[in-house]
Amino acid sequence: MSDTQSTPSTGLKIFKHIGPGLVTACVVIGPGSILTSSSVGAKNGYALGWIVVIACLCMMVYTTLGAKLGVISGESTGKLITDRAGRGVAAFIGVSVFFIASAFQFGNNVGVHSAVEEYVNFTQISQEKGLSPFVTGLFKLSPIIVFNAIALMFLFGFRNLYKVVERLMATFVALMLIAFAINLFNAAPDPVEVGMGLIPLAGSENQLSNLDLSVMGLVGTTFVIPAAFYQSYLVRFKGWKEGELRDGLIDARVSATIMALITLMLMYTAGSELRGQTLGGVGDVAAGLRTTFGEFGHLFFCLGLFAAAYSSFLVNSMIGGFMLADGLGLGSTPDDKWPRLLTAAVLLTGAGMGAYVVLSGNAPVPAIIAAQAVTVLAAPAVAAALWWLSNREDVMRGHRSGPVMNVLAGFGFLLLLGIAANTAINGIPSQLKKLRDAPAEQAVEAEAASPASPASRVAG
Repeated sequence: MSDTQSTPSTGLKIFKHIGPGLVTACVVIGPGSILTSSSVGAKNGYALGWIVVIACLCMMVYTTLGAKLGVISGESTGKLITDRAGRGVAAFIGVSVFFIASAFQFGNNVGVHSAVEEYVNFTQISQEKGLSPFVTGLFKLSPIIVFNAIALMFLFGFRNLYKVVERLMATFVALMLIAFAINLFNAAPDPVEVGMGLIPLAGSENQLSNLDLSVMGLVGTTFVIPAAFYQSYLVRFKGWKEGELRDGLIDARVSATIMALITLMLMYTAGSELRGQTLGGVGDVAAGLRTTFGEFGHLFFCLGLFAAAYSSFLVNSMIGGFMLADGLGLGSTPDDKWPRLLTAAVLLTGAGMGAYVVLSGNAPVPAIIAAQAVTVLAAPAVAAALWWLSNREDVMRGHRSGPVMNVLAGFGFLLLLGIAANTAINGIPSQLKKLRDAPAEQAVEAEAASPASPASRVAG
């Protein structure tokens, strides 16, 4: 009888070891990471798998630091920083993360819209029904409106918000793993090439020349330091105490492994079936898979895209809202009013940006520039704060980071500094150039469209 009862008990223990890491994995695997990993795979094939492994290992290190900090200290990270470095530092981190989450939330909105748009042609239906421009606009925005409304319902409709979010994210992770694994199975990548790509600089003779901006973007969308920082909040929401530290460490490793698996599956699928194609958006990835796999593969990719977009959509907003509220001393748990209100502010800001992108077809360049500028300062600062707190005896009480963990954390910090420098040197100037050139390009387009213009007369 006792042997019979031990089986479900063992199963329950396995599930007890995971939870917060699933939430973290969901915010990392979003539309941006899907597009970036697919783009790198389409350009480089399987050769750069080792970079994904390094990025996920760095994410594992900082997620582990966050989990240990939350479990051992039992206090909010904002309060820990405020007590030891002052309210100004905590507020800077909170405001920075809030701004980044808000500015890039439009990507998650557009990702959800793109997944739906693959099966609903809003423009064609509007024309067939003879809808007015105003109604057409609302119809096009219906996925964004509906899914933001659902997110707000989750945010304010459930008292135990964390429990609901954890279960929802577990479903989304399972859906992503199944959907992208089916596509990878259809792609049937060469196992020898895949293995060579996991060895640094062994998969291709010209790998160093391939380390371009898209590869930096791959690292940046995989090693997401605010999500690792937020792990310290999630383990507290889970209710783990010092005796359950082992659970938190297992959870962090599961999280990083899931991120690596999904990212590699996307890269290998693109490397096998979309090699040589230029992918401008997730719609291009979906269209390419429809050509190669037919409707079956296309459907599963879109299911995975939707799961990635909507899961990242919700948790990204929580990171921005909760970390700002904590940094300002306004509360740090789902039971507090301000974290939920500021999460709603992130959702609504992202919805507004997403609506602008969908209706105009233009990305909000000024917002991207501002977010990138804040990222240059915020990402290293967030990593430094997490690393610093994990080495304080008055916080960790005998569980400070050891030499190996500190070396790995130092490597991750230097990697973030490199990404920040690349953003400052290449990313921001590139976006500023787009912003400067936009009025001139619009003027040329307007002149070409004018009935009196030479171009118009030729076209006519």
